Amino acid sequence: MTPETTTLLLTLVPLLLAAGAFAGVLAGLLGVGGGIVIVPALYHIFGFLEIDDAVRMHLAVGTSLATIIPTSLRSVAAHRERGSFDAALFRSWVPGIVVGVLFGTWLATLSNFATLTLVFAVVALLVATYMALGNPTWQVGDELPSNLVAQPIGAVIGAISAMMGIGGGTMSVPVLNLFGFPIHRSVGTSAGFGLIIAVPGTIGFIVGGWNNPVLPDFSIGYVNWLGFLLIAPMTLLTVPYGAKLAHTLSTIGLRRAFALFLGLTSLRMFADIF
Repeated sequence: MTPETTTLLLTLVPLLLAAGAFAGVLAGLLGVGGGIVIVPALYHIFGFLEIDDAVRMHLAVGTSLATIIPTSLRSVAAHRERGSFDAALFRSWVPGIVVGVLFGTWLATLSNFATLTLVFAVVALLVATYMALGNPTWQVGDELPSNLVAQPIGAVIGAISAMMGIGGGTMSVPVLNLFGFPIHRSVGTSAGFGLIIAVPGTIGFIVGGWNNPVLPDFSIGYVNWLGFLLIAPMTLLTVPYGAKLAHTLSTIGLRRAFALFLGLTSLRMFADIF
């Protein structure tokens, strides 16, 4: 092991553990997917380590997608036990989501740093605005759209989620709520969407970054396997603690605090681009 690799390990390991713990607690507190936290955390960590901008955002997105696989599996199992996973809705939305993921992953691996970062920054700013000012009671209808309309919606959710490295719940839960779908079933079913997004997305980012000469150590394509091995277990470990804290802290205050974090992260990304 070279001195450079040793230094990278000593710096990267504690930062990745902290990122996983932070993502897990926030996911449990606010019900948001870990990806919306993990990508910004990895973006800043990789920037601190001066990893080449050519692969910095791609690594953050690809590694985040990989961590979503085990967390989604655990989440789906838990929601199925509670009866909050809607299998019929899941089956009807999967085709559109899969098409969107394949397209989004392909587009992301061809995109440069500025384009991929811009996608995350724009959507993150919209999510932050919604979390700060949105009202969960807002609705545009009393029933879910027909399958003909649901497929394009699913495709958009899949494509943007794959490009952002998130599991889909960040987008699908608000969409389902707008059509009057119960919140608990929205969250439970969206956990399944996360798995459908993360598996092909992870494979695509591995293939898309294969043999890239500027990748840092411990990377397979655009997935940093050290990040995956450290973040995923920490996220799984700390989610229950976040869920417990959610019963004792102000949800509105937490949502606004997270919105501030996400908004500032978005503005920092805009600054890095321009």
